[in-house]
Amino acid sequence: MGGGSWATAIAKIISSTQSEFNWYMRRPEQIEEFKALKHNPSYLTGVKFDLDRINFTHDINEVAEKSDTLIFATPSPFLKQHLQKLNTPLKDKVILSAIKGIVPDENMITSEYFTKFHAVPKENIVVLGGPCHAEEVALERLSYLTFASINEELARTVAKTFATGFIHTTTIQDVIGLEYASVLKNVYAIVSGMCHGLKYGDNFQAIFICNALEEMKRFIHTVSPADRKIHTSAYLGDILVTAYSRYSRNRIFGTMIGKGYSVKTAQLEMEMIAEGYYGAKCIKEINAQYKVEMPILNTVHSILYEQKSAVAVIRKLTETFV
Repeated sequence: MGGGSWATAIAKIISSTQSEFNWYMRRPEQIEEFKALKHNPSYLTGVKFDLDRINFTHDINEVAEKSDTLIFATPSPFLKQHLQKLNTPLKDKVILSAIKGIVPDENMITSEYFTKFHAVPKENIVVLGGPCHAEEVALERLSYLTFASINEELARTVAKTFATGFIHTTTIQDVIGLEYASVLKNVYAIVSGMCHGLKYGDNFQAIFICNALEEMKRFIHTVSPADRKIHTSAYLGDILVTAYSRYSRNRIFGTMIGKGYSVKTAQLEMEMIAEGYYGAKCIKEINAQYKVEMPILNTVHSILYEQKSAVAVIRKLTETFV
């Protein structure tokens, strides 16, 4: 479900492990171009597909009716918009959420959203985490994916579907922790990009990541107390790849702001959505309830939503790091 770069990367993996699958894209013209070119016309254009394995549709109800497992890979701000057209019940489907963001307005992680608004049992939900960039999947570079579900057997079954020569899979039960980590790492990548744009060097970036990980740990442990290893790939690994990689749209977005672009101009020039922009606002609002100490989150929120100077507030942030 989705036609962007992450959806295309997931489809590439699935096409190498499954003989046939259904693919929903919102725009029929994108499907027609895809069929003519044998690749996504807008994203990861170097990835060729065997069209005989794909059943395309722009009808969300058709794909939901014909599929047992639904993989959602749309940007979080658009999930509600897509699902408003859905009349097919989801309660008996397996839902794999590859959405690394929070549903705006509701301020809910996707697993909670599917359960509350679509009656999907928690046992039927799997959440996909990193560390992984779509661009490196396209190049078949060795990548690692984490699958979280309270249903261990389901997580293992879904993970097996993704296991290829270039995809290594891991399963955990920490659904809530993984989802919030996936949101926060995008927020932190924006700040990392801002610092890069402001000419802070690698020495500082190392200290920044250490502090970002501690902030993530405080928030996730407060929201969902559990025995989790925050230094492992699903948490620390995902922060590292998103904060450092040249493929990271959140880092690119932050770098533009650090170089002096306004938030609006940076958004207009970005060809893809920086999920961390929305995540910063949602987490800020959620944290009003928990009151966790989150200086990095507060810093990026003040720049993105309160028109504060990146130079001034990030300099002040650096004074709090240890």
